[in-house]
Amino acid sequence: MRTSLNVPEEMIAEFDQTWQAEGLDSRSRALREAIQEYVESHHRLEQAHGTVAATIVFDYVHDEIINALHEIQHEYQEIIDTTCHVHHGQWCLESVFCHGDAETVRSLVYQLKDFDAVGRVSVTLLRADADHADERRHSAHNTHK
Repeated sequence: MRTSLNVPEEMIAEFDQTWQAEGLDSRSRALREAIQEYVESHHRLEQAHGTVAATIVFDYVHDEIINALHEIQHEYQEIIDTTCHVHHGQWCLESVFCHGDAETVRSLVYQLKDFDAVGRVSVTLLRADADHADERRHSAHNTHK
C-alpha cells in the first residue's frame, strides 16, 4: 500500500541518517519497522491488566501545556507516586512514576499523547499484577528443578 506523510524536513533527515547508519535497505523498510515497534508498544500497554508499576517519560512545550498538565496530574493523583521535572528553555522533560490500575495508567498515557504540545511519550511497564509475578516465579522455580 502506498501512502503519503507530512513530516518536518529535519525529522525526515534524521530518520534517513538513522536507518542508513543501521544498514537498512530503504526508508520504506525503516518505516515498516518503526510502525511495527509502535504497534507492539501499544499492544503491550493494552494487554496490561490489574495493578502495574510504570514510568511515563514525556517532553513538552512548557508554556503551551503546563496548566492542563497540572490538572491531569491532579486528576490521576491516586496512581502517580512521584514526578521528576526538568526545564530546558521552552521545553521540559517529565518522568512520572505510577502504581495502580493498568486501565487508569493507560488512560493517563493516552491523555498525554493527545496534546499537540507533547512531543513524545514513552511508557515502561515495570511490573504487572501479582498473578503474573507468581506465574514467573513458579515457571522459574520449575526450570531450576
